[in-house]
Amino acid sequence: EKVYQMLVITPEQLTGVETATRSGDATREAIEKYPVGGLVYFAQNIEDPEQITEMISNVQSYSKLGLFIAVDEEGGSVSRIASNSAMGTTVFGNMATVADAAEAKNVGKTIGADIAKFGFNLNFAPVADVNADPDNDVIGSRAFSSDFETAAELVAACVEGYKESGVLCTLKHFPGHGTTDADSHSGSANTSRTLEEMLAGEFVPFSAGIDAGADLVMVGHITCRNVVGSSTPASLSKMIVTDILRGNLKFNGLVITDAMNMDAITDNYSAASAAVQAVQAGCDILLMPEDMEAAVGGILSALEDGSLTEERINESVLRILAAKLEAGIIAE
Repeated sequence: EKVYQMLVITPEQLTGVETATRSGDATREAIEKYPVGGLVYFAQNIEDPEQITEMISNVQSYSKLGLFIAVDEEGGSVSRIASNSAMGTTVFGNMATVADAAEAKNVGKTIGADIAKFGFNLNFAPVADVNADPDNDVIGSRAFSSDFETAAELVAACVEGYKESGVLCTLKHFPGHGTTDADSHSGSANTSRTLEEMLAGEFVPFSAGIDAGADLVMVGHITCRNVVGSSTPASLSKMIVTDILRGNLKFNGLVITDAMNMDAITDNYSAASAAVQAVQAGCDILLMPEDMEAAVGGILSALEDGSLTEERINESVLRILAAKLEAGIIAE
């Protein structure tokens, strides 16, 4: 149960159906068998307000501890909900069009309120990456700015908006996708930046968002050779997650990986090995492992052979349960 709490997966991964738009007996049985910590919904799962509200309400009623119900709703090009006109939510442009802190705060507050009414309690936004390299189109106009300080101001304001809405928010994609040479969806993404350069640049918006009270930080599958000295992705690097994010940036909230079914991971690691290394690195939540049961099995095997300790698992699970309690996902 503890290990499953550390997973956020799609409803399709949970039940095995091709496209999930309902939560019924199959979902109830799957949640009992695989008591995951949360589910993430995509556009294919969202038909209309009544349907998604009932789907979420049902699955929450099946969960003993309550679920994170997550979505990628950044505004602009990444809008799983607002892109569906039937949902009737506020439509925002890309974050690059946001003019000032007041507008950024309104984005967070409005998106949070819009999605909360359907039952979502976690948003994988705002983007804290900076569009610092004009040749890098991975993030582009999804970022608030091409300037580190401006991005920091707007990220912090957006987080404040989410805090007012009551929806948990996530800074992504640490340590920063704005200066990488590729998209980690389709292979390794590398940055040549040094730790000193990142502390003065990429980390500035993350620090501002952390100071504003961001609940989660999503760690990307970004290779930072000049920081960690190897090709290990940031999501699997103890130096990035524990030493830098927790140590240098003083983040004590939840650390979630970017989707573990991306090519940057699956091309180089088995589901079991990737899961173990992410937990060893200090991640609390594994997002969408390529093979859920293999990921859980890998962690359980690592506990048996001593390469992971139960204390390490407890540390993450207590953090997860505390966040759920504070957000009202678990009733006191």
